[in-house]
Amino acid sequence: MFTELLWISLVAFGAPLVVTLAPRVRVPAIVLEIVGGIIIGPQVLNVVRPDVHVELMSSIGLAFLLFLAGLEVDLERLRGPLASLAVRAFAVSMGLAVVVAYVLKLLGTDEDPLLLAIIFVATSLGVLVPVLKDTGEITSEFGQLIFIAGSLAEFGSILLLSLFFSKESSSPGASLLLLVGFGVVIAAGSFLTGRAWHSRWLAQQMTRLEETSSQLRVRGAVTIMFVFVAMANYLGLEAILGSFIAGALVRVLDRSDAVISAELRLKLEAIGFGFVVPFFFVTTGIKLDVNALFGSWSAAKEIVLFLAALIVVRGLPAALYRARFGTRRCYVAGLMQATSLTFIVVAAHVGHQLGKIDAATEAALVTAGLLSVLLFPALALALSGGPEAPMPEVEFGERLEG
Repeated sequence: MFTELLWISLVAFGAPLVVTLAPRVRVPAIVLEIVGGIIIGPQVLNVVRPDVHVELMSSIGLAFLLFLAGLEVDLERLRGPLASLAVRAFAVSMGLAVVVAYVLKLLGTDEDPLLLAIIFVATSLGVLVPVLKDTGEITSEFGQLIFIAGSLAEFGSILLLSLFFSKESSSPGASLLLLVGFGVVIAAGSFLTGRAWHSRWLAQQMTRLEETSSQLRVRGAVTIMFVFVAMANYLGLEAILGSFIAGALVRVLDRSDAVISAELRLKLEAIGFGFVVPFFFVTTGIKLDVNALFGSWSAAKEIVLFLAALIVVRGLPAALYRARFGTRRCYVAGLMQATSLTFIVVAAHVGHQLGKIDAATEAALVTAGLLSVLLFPALALALSGGPEAPMPEVEFGERLEG
C-alpha cells in the first residue's frame, strides 16, 4: 500500500520542480503529474497499480479539488453585468456543443452525442484559478469574467452530467426527480449547517480552537464537504456535485468572512493542492489506457476532433466579450475557456462505466484535455503578455480604483 502511495507522492513532489526548470514554458504541473502517472503506471514502468488505497486517495483528491473550486465562487459577482455576459456566452456554448456533438457523430464517432456535448461545455476552473492568480488578474474585471464563465461551465456541466448520466437513474425524468430531492436536501442541510455554524457556542469554540492542534474551522469545512459528497453519492448523483456545492456553501456561510478568511483558505489549499489533489491527477495518468489510444488511427484522429470541439464550443462564444474588452482579450478569454481537463477525466470515466464510450475514446478525451491544458493557457499568457512582465501592484490597484 505505502509503496504505491510513495511513488505517487514522488511524482507529485517532482512535477512542480520540473516546471521550474523551464519557467518560460508554461506547462501546468498537473500535466506533468498525469504524464508521471502514465510513466509509473501499468503502461510503462508498471510499479504502481490503481488498487483500492490509490483509488480512495484519488476520490478524496477529486472531491477536494471541486470543493476548493466551489470556495472561489462569489455569489455577489453572479448578479452584475459580467454575470449576464457570461450567462449569454454559456448559452451559446450549449447550443454549439449539441451541434458539434452531432457533427462528430456524422463524421463517424459512435459515442453518445449528449454525453460529448456535456463534456465539451466544461471549463477547468481548477486550472484557470492558479493561472489567474499567478498573473494578478483574479481580482480584475476581466479576470472575474473568466472566473464567472468558468464557474458557470463547471457547475453547469456537473449538473447536466448528474441529470442525464447519474449512476442510479434509468431516465432523465428519474434523474430530475433525484436532483429536485437533492436540492431539497441541500436547502435543509444549508439551513441547519448555517444555524449550527452561527450558534454562539460553536462560534466561540471555533475561535478558541482555531489555532490549536484541533484546527476546528478546518475540520468543520472538511466535514461539510463530506456531508454533501455523501448525500450526493447516496442519492445516486455524482459526488463532484456535492463537493462543489459544499465549497460554495462554505463560502457564503459567514458574511463576516470568518469562514473563508485568507488564513483558513490557505490551510484548506495546503491540504488540497499540497496533499490530496495531486493523487487524483497522478492516478488519472496511471489509469489512462495509452495502448487503446494509439491502437488505431481512429482513436488518434479523435484527439484532434475533440481538441477542435473544445475551441469551437468554449472558445467561439468569447466573441461576445469583444465590445467590452477588445479583440485581443477576446482571444485570451476564448483560449482560457477552452481549457478543460478535470471534468473531462470525470465524465469520460463515468461514460466508460455506463458503456456510453469505449476505452479508446476515453483515452482520446483525456488526451485532448491534456493538450488543452498544455497549449491553451500558454497561448493565452503569450497573448496577454504572460506573468514574466507583471503589472506593478500599486499601478494595478490604482487601475482598479479608477
